[in-house]
Amino acid sequence: MEITTILSPERTRCVAPGLSKKRALEMISELAASQCPELPQHELFESLMAREKMGSTGIGKGIALPHGRLGRIKHPIAVLLKCAQPIEFDAIDQQPVDLLFALFVPEQEHAQHLATLRTVAGKLSQKELCRALRKTEDNHHLYELVTQ
Repeated sequence: MEITTILSPERTRCVAPGLSKKRALEMISELAASQCPELPQHELFESLMAREKMGSTGIGKGIALPHGRLGRIKHPIAVLLKCAQPIEFDAIDQQPVDLLFALFVPEQEHAQHLATLRTVAGKLSQKELCRALRKTEDNHHLYELVTQ
């Protein structure tokens, strides 16, 4: 699966400092809802929060993969945030997070969900890519880097 099939430039953002975990998840939900009007922002946010209640999606090294399942979507949708200042996220390594790659996946597509998470985690395990993502302040450049 190519990242370009789930992520768009409009859902890729470099964000200003001062975010909390909750505000970052709200922003992710807002960006997804703005591009997919059939998905209410509150449903997107609730799906992310429900998953976070089971345990943090902070996978370590400053990266989080928040995700939620929704019955209303037919294909995965992604949002990428690069925070100017790392935020507390209760990550497994107890380090703050500055790269959030969020996924919304169809509720019934469990295998696809796991495959998509593996693809994204593999991409973000590339140290050089993460270094470049963290250096950019331009939304379009952020998108270009992650989709190369």
